[in-house]
Amino acid sequence: MTDKQWQILLDLIAGKAVMPLPVGLIIDSPWLPGWVGVSTLDYFSSDEIWFEANKRAVETFADVMLLPGFWSEYGMCTEPSAFGAKCTFHRNELPYADKIMDTPDAIDRLVLPNPETDGLAPFVLNRLLLNRKRIESLGHRIRFAVARGPLNIASFLMGTTEFLMGLRTDTEKIHKLLDIITDYTVRWLELQKKTIDSIDGVLILDDIVGFCGEPDFQAFAAPYLKRIFNCLDVNVKFFHNDADGRGCAPHLASLGVNLFNFSFLHSLEEMKAWTNNEVVLLGNIPPRDVLAIGTASQVRQSVRDALVPVSDKRRILLSCGGGMPGGVTTENIRAFVEAAQK
Repeated sequence: MTDKQWQILLDLIAGKAVMPLPVGLIIDSPWLPGWVGVSTLDYFSSDEIWFEANKRAVETFADVMLLPGFWSEYGMCTEPSAFGAKCTFHRNELPYADKIMDTPDAIDRLVLPNPETDGLAPFVLNRLLLNRKRIESLGHRIRFAVARGPLNIASFLMGTTEFLMGLRTDTEKIHKLLDIITDYTVRWLELQKKTIDSIDGVLILDDIVGFCGEPDFQAFAAPYLKRIFNCLDVNVKFFHNDADGRGCAPHLASLGVNLFNFSFLHSLEEMKAWTNNEVVLLGNIPPRDVLAIGTASQVRQSVRDALVPVSDKRRILLSCGGGMPGGVTTENIRAFVEAAQK
């Protein structure tokens, strides 16, 4: 992100009116390789291809906040790999991390990883270090320390169904698992900020939070997310959960979250009410059915429909309800920006 974009984001968080309404989009490996015409495997394995893809995106959409910006990542595999998960990579599909536990008893044998040496994390960080000067030469800076959330990581290590069942059948062990994962996540975020001094934000992504009702969110997610969001002294605390957001939304501000990307199934007006208008909302048109496979005209109409019911347009960063899906065209992104500017 550029200095100007970062200041706009800080202004939004402060509750200042920003016009025209800015646009921000989460972009990473589900979209970028296809958009630039390279394989997913090439995108992950080549620093040059990764840099040029992100460079093309920030130059093509200079008036859009592309979040988190030059994202160094390996899909969902970065954190699970540190715990020993086998990661499977295909040429044109997103990678997948296999679970490492067959029963909750295996949690007792889990070892806290070292983010400096274990799994894919060292490669994630080194890619940023190798490319930092080139990123800054474009007028951008590395702004965010990024990690998957604790429930998300746990669901990969155990399996989603097994993890969610464990909330009921093995509560004590699940808390032990989440505590270990949180310790690792805090160390991973701290390492990123210690290594790259331009970082002034945290991005945590955890869709499994959306599978929890409010009582389970408060019991199994909130304590760990609060530790994570408060482990660094940064200005932007960004949370992504594009599953159901009703259970977590009322509690985000108390966790420290000030920027939230949520499901398109919730309207901006609903989310403003649920968050007491204390959190910047990153949304909210359907990512697949409108932004990816809709026409430019449908994109413009969806933006208008999202905004019409909203009386207070402060703390809104227009986006889609989730990360950028594969197949979104340049034409549709430009239509999105045009609708926002009008």
